[in-house]
Amino acid sequence: MHQNDHLAPNSHPARDLRPPTTLTLAITDDCNLACAHCWMDSAPRPQTAHAAEWSILSMVEQFAELGGEHLRITGGEPLRHPGWLRILQFAATIGIGTLTLQTNGLLFTEQLATRLRRSCLPNLSIQISIDGATAASHDQVRGAGSFAAVMAALDLLAGAGLADRITVNFTEMRHNLEEFPALLELAEQRGLRAVVAGTLVRGGRAASPSPTSLAPPEADHYLQLIERHDQDPAFRSRHHALGSMAALTWRRGEPLCPGGCTFAEHPYITADGRMYPCLLCHTDEFAVRGVHDKGLSAALAEGRLLWQPLLDVSRQRAALLNQCRDCPGAAYCAGGCMGRAWSSCGTPWAADDRCRQRRAIYSAYPPATP
Repeated sequence: MHQNDHLAPNSHPARDLRPPTTLTLAITDDCNLACAHCWMDSAPRPQTAHAAEWSILSMVEQFAELGGEHLRITGGEPLRHPGWLRILQFAATIGIGTLTLQTNGLLFTEQLATRLRRSCLPNLSIQISIDGATAASHDQVRGAGSFAAVMAALDLLAGAGLADRITVNFTEMRHNLEEFPALLELAEQRGLRAVVAGTLVRGGRAASPSPTSLAPPEADHYLQLIERHDQDPAFRSRHHALGSMAALTWRRGEPLCPGGCTFAEHPYITADGRMYPCLLCHTDEFAVRGVHDKGLSAALAEGRLLWQPLLDVSRQRAALLNQCRDCPGAAYCAGGCMGRAWSSCGTPWAADDRCRQRRAIYSAYPPATP
């Protein structure tokens, strides 16, 4: 499809994209796992999959000079990159406010955990992916033995005094959604910071549904979880203290961002130097290429010209989508995430892939009129 087809019917450039506040840097495509739902299709690869450390440090420095506030280091598995800790330390010394390390956790050793604790990174969050409260659920996604390995990693990090830095990333899937309350309990028992959930995206290795593939939850699964949330005080209390799951808040009617989608505030750069407006707007026709050679500042200037029409799209979608016209949550959902729509339907002019689930929740629990 031609770029202009994506942006019809009204594609005059918007001039008020906000500057980037969060930068996600994939520092390697190499990974010790080959997870069944990996968005980036990462797997064990040679060292050539690593981004050059000097280039990463240069981009981090330019991001700080532009007033960037939050740096997220990811992969692949970032701990496969020999410079991952130096990158975090450098970012802290030049004033990046908050740092996040996204990892599967399996490569932590006692020595690495101790080095991380001694690195004086007070604003560091360690995000560890755990896709279920049992080995059966987690290992179905990440491979046999990975649940036991990630529990051992939590023990190592807790032993180094880092438990309260850990946020669990949980991918909501049909086979594991009912384990979310148990995962909150596990996090509470281990003194972890939070559990953040997000629905499986039909992208990467999860792009092609099959009878045996992973699948996102259906509406009934979310409705059952909401009912359990309402009836179980312990679940409700833990979710309030530690949890973040969008489906449990949709019925409240969260207000829309008044300026449209904030995608340009959260650019994402792959290890091979492609920059997208955000992780979920992962579409090559809107990628800035060669970022490692151009430098971050020049790449962002190019990106702003490329991405300006997308803001128009985000502002018009809700008014033009048929699915939104009689939906009780249209004023809050506005067609959902533009990036998810792009990933699942191949166009931003579609409701996102959670439309049926959100509509069912809005219908069962109508939010207050805005």
